[in-house]
Amino acid sequence: MKKYKFFTLILAAVISFGFARSDSDIYFKMSKGIDIFGRIYKEVSLNYVDEVDPEEFMLSGVKGMLNSLDPYTVYIDKNLQNDIDVITKGKYGGIGATVGVRNGQITIVDLLEGYSAQRQGIIIGDIIVEVEGKEFSKENYDELGGYLKGDPGTIVSVTIEREGTPEKIKFNLLREEIEVKNLTYYGFVPEESNNVYLKLSGFSRSAGEEIKKALLELKGEKEIESIILDLRGNPGGLLDAAIDVSEKFLGKDQLVVSVIGRDSTKVQKYFSTEEPVAGTARLAVLVNSGSASASEIVAGAIQDHDRGIIVGTQSFGKGLVQTLLPLSYNTSLKITTAKYYTPSGRCIQKVDYSNENKVFVESGKITNEEFQTDNLRKVYSGGGIKPDTSISNESESNQVSDLLAKGMFFKFATSYYNTNPNLIMLSLNDEQMFESFLSYVENQEFEYTSKAEKLTSKLMELAEDEDYYDGVKTQISELNKELIKLKNNELNRYKLDIIHEIRKELASRIDGRNGRIIQSLSFDKQFDTALRVMYEDKTYKTLLSFVD
Repeated sequence: MKKYKFFTLILAAVISFGFARSDSDIYFKMSKGIDIFGRIYKEVSLNYVDEVDPEEFMLSGVKGMLNSLDPYTVYIDKNLQNDIDVITKGKYGGIGATVGVRNGQITIVDLLEGYSAQRQGIIIGDIIVEVEGKEFSKENYDELGGYLKGDPGTIVSVTIEREGTPEKIKFNLLREEIEVKNLTYYGFVPEESNNVYLKLSGFSRSAGEEIKKALLELKGEKEIESIILDLRGNPGGLLDAAIDVSEKFLGKDQLVVSVIGRDSTKVQKYFSTEEPVAGTARLAVLVNSGSASASEIVAGAIQDHDRGIIVGTQSFGKGLVQTLLPLSYNTSLKITTAKYYTPSGRCIQKVDYSNENKVFVESGKITNEEFQTDNLRKVYSGGGIKPDTSISNESESNQVSDLLAKGMFFKFATSYYNTNPNLIMLSLNDEQMFESFLSYVENQEFEYTSKAEKLTSKLMELAEDEDYYDGVKTQISELNKELIKLKNNELNRYKLDIIHEIRKELASRIDGRNGRIIQSLSFDKQFDTALRVMYEDKTYKTLLSFVD
């Protein structure tokens, strides 16, 4: 008996020593690394042949170090701190406009109704060329936010160029407290139906409360029989917000998500704490490749509990959780600290950033494992949330997709609206718009080369290289002419797709963001599919494996 006790003590000592040695190794390596990094930083800053900015040099080292991890672990300097505040607080001081680079120019791409930019006459498609006397272009676009945002009540001078207007226009815009809305649209769609459409674009602190208020308001109008929650293009946000949104649909005390960090023995489980404001109304969630993070937490919880159907295309696949750590000098470190798991136990992370990366001790080993929902349906880990009903909204025409990618619909709508400022949606003539668009594209010298044309061009090159050209040049030339003819006819074959894209862009200029959303739903195959499935009792129940 004494020998046994002695052996146990020795074993415990060995284990304890092993852990101590392991911790000691980590701290020794950290100390060694800091010493080497510091020495290199000092020597280069003082002795490099050309003078080095010590601050920028240090930032380069920090960014290089973080780049070896994952794209979500980043250093946030004071210039980007405002963007973090927007996510966490849901408010900022600004003019109420969204800008982006379109065709190489800084362009107004969206306006928030009721704020100074929209009230004072800025329109979608306007090009920003100067702010507070400083010229702006795509080269210094990253600096623009620091100029447009600021304390509410202050004035910012913005100079724009507008198509159809020869002179530049200068606006003195009032910065106001902009409250970022997560729920960008809600209402009964179709209007005469009992189906509610919710367009959720973000997950800042107030997302769940916005959904709750919207559903209570709509319940006051008439009975809600079904709900379509649109998470397409929603990149995510706060974990707390994802949980808050989920419990508006899930039953009380149901598991929403589990979070596991480096220590896999410590699991944080988050449960719904309230009765669902959505009640038992049928539910469909729309997702696509732009639905990530918090969007996938919500979609995963709803799918695993068989609360509703998932419709669309596979989601992004971000199963990582970040924590914001404040640093000195008004900076922060956003660091990946955990992975999240849906109620069935699956991690939907798509990319293994530790694979073949010497920085990591071992790979994360992302696997495609099978799990089960509450109703014993099969679901799988890795690669995002797979819809219960998969359907794409993209045009089948590569040429139409290329027109969209090159911003031709946006540019045309800007030109068309600026030359027809009194347009109303009900009076739009589709045939006239289509013909105007074709003329516009031709004048813009838009060039599109089909895959078939590229192959025939390659075939010509190969034929010349192998001295076959003289024998086949006539056939290849005729084939190329036929391909060009088919390509020119393609726009006519996909006229409805083109008219749809034009109408969406014009709706945003005529009726704002809400107008664009309503217009887009009228041609939305994913929305139509979700609505149809929920109306078909047998199909809906079969997809969720319900047993009467």
